[in-house]
Amino acid sequence: MAEAEEGIEELSITAPLGFRAAVTRSGLKKAGDDLALIYSERPATAAAVFTRNLVQAAPVVLSREHMRRPRHRAILVNSGCANACTGDDGLADAQRSAMLTAALLGCDVREVLVASTGVIGVRLDMEKLSAGIERAAALMSREAGARVAEAIMTTDTRPKRAIARLRVGGRTVTIAGVAKGAGMIHPDMATLLGFITTDAAIGKRALQTALRRAVNTTFNRISVDGDTSTNDTVFALANGAAGNRIILDSSSKDFERFAGGLEDVAKSLAVEVARDGEGAGKLITIRVRRAPSLRDAHKIAATVATSPLVKTAIAGSDANWGRILAAAGRSKAHFDPGMVEIRIGNLVVARRGCGVKFDESEARRILDRSEVDILIDLHQGTAKATEWTCDLTEGYIRINADYRS
Repeated sequence: MAEAEEGIEELSITAPLGFRAAVTRSGLKKAGDDLALIYSERPATAAAVFTRNLVQAAPVVLSREHMRRPRHRAILVNSGCANACTGDDGLADAQRSAMLTAALLGCDVREVLVASTGVIGVRLDMEKLSAGIERAAALMSREAGARVAEAIMTTDTRPKRAIARLRVGGRTVTIAGVAKGAGMIHPDMATLLGFITTDAAIGKRALQTALRRAVNTTFNRISVDGDTSTNDTVFALANGAAGNRIILDSSSKDFERFAGGLEDVAKSLAVEVARDGEGAGKLITIRVRRAPSLRDAHKIAATVATSPLVKTAIAGSDANWGRILAAAGRSKAHFDPGMVEIRIGNLVVARRGCGVKFDESEARRILDRSEVDILIDLHQGTAKATEWTCDLTEGYIRINADYRS
């Protein structure tokens, strides 16, 4: 449905027609670029999904309000300061940043969406941020889009980019995305920022439906540490520059093609977030199959993915399958433990709820890999679910023990 593209130049948020971007260093972060501006040359349809945490940062509050507009032009994002738990002053700072961006770009302030990531409880340095916004507005280009992923990083060790190209409505449509996230990652969104651009022509309601569907099967299926944050946001901008027949009907074939491409991009980004979990050395894929219901499958996958005992066992390459079954058992899913089979890689370690004799050296070889697959086969239905997580190491403690300092 969607083709992966090679090379950083291709993996750019400005790969879709009609987008430009800029990155710069404003000094909010200790080192490196910390401000990015994504701009559509023509009015764009926007969709958004935000954190479900009761504590919500100023940029989330402001962008929710701005999302009431039918069209949007820009996304302003900074790293180094979350502008969360900063009260009315923080909301005023977010508003000022949007107003300055709108003035420089010549658009309505409500056409600017804002996002922030970094330390909670600290005011934005508006002098530094304002100077950075002015520089960014003067530096916009298509080439700068390849650097947006780096500018939004905090504890990430690598940038996350993805792209898909597909035929929709008689035209080639491009969907591109970037994301940041490595800690405070858990379903219902996490310390995660994701930005997706596309030159597809699609109505606002259809785009929102496609984005929410994609988030539910990707970003809401990853976990690093069981925490969610105050700033979590995924934006999608669609400017119609590809010239396809506009997608309005969410039951149409064109919608399904587009939604599939969007999900491909979101999945690629989500998996990279899980792979880059703070202190992690291994990407873990938890697959549940033949469950009594989809709800049960998701409960089991999510509980196993967030189990510290499972994650530390995999960090130590210990095939402790009992921890996996025990986690499934406390998930509140309905199933018969006596019918469960567990595989680590292609190695069966438990069958009918009991351990079987297996080659420990082979199990260690499988668990020593950088990617580990765990299959939990319930043999009790047709539902299935997948969750992505990472191992839990001492590195996670080191990163988070002194994050503010």
